[in-house]
Amino acid sequence: MFIHLICDYGIGDPAFAEVIQRLKGLDPKIDVFPTSVPAFSTLATGFWIGQFSLNDPFPSMAIYSNTAPRKDSPDKRDDNEGEKLMYAILDNNVPIMAINAGFCFSFVRKRIKKFCQVKIAHKGSQFRSRDYFPQAVVGILKAEKKYIGDELSTDSIPHVPKNKICFIDGYGNLKTTFRFSDMTGDLAPGDKVKIKIGRDVRMAIYSDGIFSVKEGELSFAPGSSGTSDDRFMEILLRGDSAWRFFGKPEVGTEFSFEKKASFLGLR
Repeated sequence: MFIHLICDYGIGDPAFAEVIQRLKGLDPKIDVFPTSVPAFSTLATGFWIGQFSLNDPFPSMAIYSNTAPRKDSPDKRDDNEGEKLMYAILDNNVPIMAINAGFCFSFVRKRIKKFCQVKIAHKGSQFRSRDYFPQAVVGILKAEKKYIGDELSTDSIPHVPKNKICFIDGYGNLKTTFRFSDMTGDLAPGDKVKIKIGRDVRMAIYSDGIFSVKEGELSFAPGSSGTSDDRFMEILLRGDSAWRFFGKPEVGTEFSFEKKASFLGLR
């Protein structure tokens, strides 16, 4: 069994090692690969849950995720209680055990064929993803039905917001939630578009490929993420960092774009 472990602990945080140690202790044959997302970002978490589960999944692959911002209630929490761990099985048979918070399940919402609450303690530890959840994750992967609770509707899962930055990769490229299929027909490759992120407005080239621009130019194009038939749009500054170019926006920041004929004062 191979598990994608998606959490908001922080890159290099020993919390990953502790969770992996617990998973391996329960089943030494399990292989685990960690992916870090920004703190409390259910949007980035959902994005990678969707990316891993819908692109080239293979038998015996599963996803275990813990991003629990505890924003389901503003009141004080009893004994570190947080959002519930859920079990979902997709129509491609990829199992997902993840916290039901924010957008964690949004990117796979339409592909879920079974959505159940996991029967495991949800309070009593600050570190539930190490102390409690691994037992249920491994148990479910071994087909132990005692961990699977009531089936719930997916109607409560929010849809993916359309105009948000959902991840910033190591090159400073801005991955967005806007899909290529959402583009209107009035744009053609080579057209100039005005992109606004926060207070920063920049000129970019709309293209059919991220690198279909010259060195130092900004492109707005289908990126490497999303399904092969419908990529997510990406903002890239060739040879540099679009993230820095736009003033280092955070994941979840809204962006807008429009076709423009003139770009006086923009760079």
